[in-house]
Amino acid sequence: MTGTGLITMIRRSTSSGRSRKMQASCDEMRDIEAIKQLKARYFRLMDTKQWEAFESVFAEDAEIDVTDDAGPETGRVRGGPAIANYIRSAIGEAFTVHHGHMPEIRITGPATAEGIWAMFDYVEFPSEGTRRGLQGYGHYIETYTRCDGDWKIQSMKLSRLRIDPLPPGAGAS
Repeated sequence: MTGTGLITMIRRSTSSGRSRKMQASCDEMRDIEAIKQLKARYFRLMDTKQWEAFESVFAEDAEIDVTDDAGPETGRVRGGPAIANYIRSAIGEAFTVHHGHMPEIRITGPATAEGIWAMFDYVEFPSEGTRRGLQGYGHYIETYTRCDGDWKIQSMKLSRLRIDPLPPGAGAS
């Protein structure tokens, strides 16, 4: 092989390596964005009480841990349908606003990822007279899995940092 041929081969090899890295980086960014969209759907579907669609954000064998809210006896639930039913029973009649902020998402494999989201929620339960509810702050600690090409929540732990009861006054309208 001539010197020129060797240089051309090295350039192609280096360029090909860069292309693969760029493609991998693009794929990772696309997956991270898909997970952000998944979490946005989770919040929107929960707050708008679209429970059938809400169930679809979870893997079939998903697990949640909301023991910071519900306690160790009832705060762990397994299975997408069971999770949707559990959350519906807890806040289905409440006026809710959930926000997730500043996601830290890491792709851990071709079909797995993990993430931490700062969160805020406003939950106001129906009541006669005095307003009942809370404003909460904390983090969602989650894992994700790709099922049939779509990202799903595989596990979720709600870790509360602070809960403030709603002040007395008129309820949500």
